[in-house]
Amino acid sequence: MIEPVARLEAIRDDALSLADRLQRDMEAVAEARESANVDDEHDPEGSTIAYERSQLDAIRRSALERAGDASAALDRIGDGTFGRCERCGARIGGARLEARPTARLCIDCAR
Repeated sequence: MIEPVARLEAIRDDALSLADRLQRDMEAVAEARESANVDDEHDPEGSTIAYERSQLDAIRRSALERAGDASAALDRIGDGTFGRCERCGARIGGARLEARPTARLCIDCAR
């Protein structure tokens, strides 16, 4: 099993890298739209550029949230509260932390 700190750092770093790539992709889509002489709102070939950009942004926000969750878990390791439920104070089960290392709540409180 990977040490929790290393695993959380990897989750955070991967999520931030993905968010950065998606930001660049969004910028490329915007540049393509500006340089294209296309009416993308009436393009019969598929989704609009605005839709593509919206999808990229939603995935990017999700990646940033995942990075924030990993950073918060690292902070909890630092202050000694990692593995404790934020609601009831009970220990979060090892299997839950293995499956979801950023978990803030025990399985009972998460329901």
